[in-house]
Amino acid sequence: MALITCKNLSFAYENQLVIDNLSFEVKTGEYLCIVGENGTGKTTLMKGLLALKKPTKGEILTGDGLRADQIGYLPQQTPSQKDFPASVMEVVLSGCLNKKSFSPFYSKEDKEKAKANMELLGIWDKKKECYKDLSGGYKQRVLLARALCATSKMLLLDEPTTGLDPVAIIDFYETLRELNRKHGITVIMVSHDIKEAVKQADHVLHLTQDSYFFGTTKEYIKSNLGKEFLGGYENVG
Repeated sequence: MALITCKNLSFAYENQLVIDNLSFEVKTGEYLCIVGENGTGKTTLMKGLLALKKPTKGEILTGDGLRADQIGYLPQQTPSQKDFPASVMEVVLSGCLNKKSFSPFYSKEDKEKAKANMELLGIWDKKKECYKDLSGGYKQRVLLARALCATSKMLLLDEPTTGLDPVAIIDFYETLRELNRKHGITVIMVSHDIKEAVKQADHVLHLTQDSYFFGTTKEYIKSNLGKEFLGGYENVG
């Protein structure tokens, strides 16, 4: 079943059309990478998927009971976010906030969910540590756990490996792949690294200035656009 279906989408940014007549869908359990050069609308599309920006034309439909506020979102980290002075447990628990209506307190269920996600990502033993003191790799695990507190269906990630060292990047991708393949979490990841995206994803959406490609990873590798940007890359992971 399709969790998200985009039909004939167009988006404008500062009165400039950046996406025109885009159609694609993401089914439950799929792993989609959105790639493209700067200025092709990746960030604008992401805001649209999160219901933070309305399309100028077309529609975004959700299925399987998914709502926009049920998409776990991991944005690019700003310097101030990296130095956020809260405990790991506090950061992870904050992922439950969008479901709390007007209650200022976390429920027993919230705390159990936070613990389960922290154990899943191997950070339960760091629950009392200060987030800002963690390494880049552990910070991303904390933010993943936070995102999972908001959803059990879909994760949307914006350049999640920016600023990580090579070992932490490998570890992060392995963790994300496990969440997708073993736990059935649907993944949409925006990435500037097309070759790495091909290794990780089973579907690719490549935005260009005047067109786009959407299809399976294998189809992308064989496409003219894929051949141009991958330079003969053959390994699909």
